[in-house]
Amino acid sequence: MKRQGTVEDFYAEKGIIPDENSHFNVFQNGDYCRAPHVYNRRDFYKISLILSKSKLSWHHLETEIDRPALVFYNPLTPFSWEPLAAEQLGYFCLFKKEFVQKKDRSESLLNTALLETGSNPVFFLTDAQVTYISGIFQNMLSEIQSDYIYKYNLLKSHLDLIIHEALKMKPDSGGLKNKNASERITFLFLELLERQFPIDDPQRSLKLKTASDYADALAIHVNHLNHAVMEVTGKPTSVHISDRVMGEAKALLKHTDWPISEIAYSLGFEYANYFNNSFKKKTGQTPGTIRKSII
Repeated sequence: MKRQGTVEDFYAEKGIIPDENSHFNVFQNGDYCRAPHVYNRRDFYKISLILSKSKLSWHHLETEIDRPALVFYNPLTPFSWEPLAAEQLGYFCLFKKEFVQKKDRSESLLNTALLETGSNPVFFLTDAQVTYISGIFQNMLSEIQSDYIYKYNLLKSHLDLIIHEALKMKPDSGGLKNKNASERITFLFLELLERQFPIDDPQRSLKLKTASDYADALAIHVNHLNHAVMEVTGKPTSVHISDRVMGEAKALLKHTDWPISEIAYSLGFEYANYFNNSFKKKTGQTPGTIRKSII
């Protein structure tokens, strides 16, 4: 499967990330789910009601979704998803942890097995469950467009209903298959890449910077790693690393007041001018320009 861009890039381009104030958004699949996506680490959770044929991969496993399913995506787990039908019916919602942590709400929903890393995220549905959960998503779509002052409280309740419905079920494991060698290597690489982020200390520099570093950590030859990653994603290992580093650079420029030289060090650049040149080559703008545009 050829990589078509990360979900972060796709959602940012389409403007369908969770609203910064409400920390929640909901959509019909439609045009948003026509192309394959590689789901790297994000800062939001996702729940999908998939009503059309597709293929989902995570860790070293994959499954074909050939009937209606409810799927839970954890921000820390890299996924890949591929449509196997031209028309993708269904719904999805995106939410940040703040959405279920406000005021007196506990973290229990985030701590359920549904949303933990390493859990099986796929729940196949009966006809009755499809009707029930589809109705909840339709209500959320209607409610998010309303002017009701307490609509986000109501949307939380709808989200609770979906999660509790899934908690009454068991995830399906009969269709799980182990990936081939290239897929396993690629997902191990993507997981290892994501473990280095986010950067929360300017004095902490990335330990793994190059394809060779990752190959050593995975105990394989760098050529083997590069071949596997290119075969599965359509992009070189170095591009994945560069894309993720520059994505983190943008986040640090936006959300911290760290000097650019400290951001450069934390991202593994020995000199700030190396970082500036790489950032401009990748984005077309200097780090300073990006930071000024945010202020």
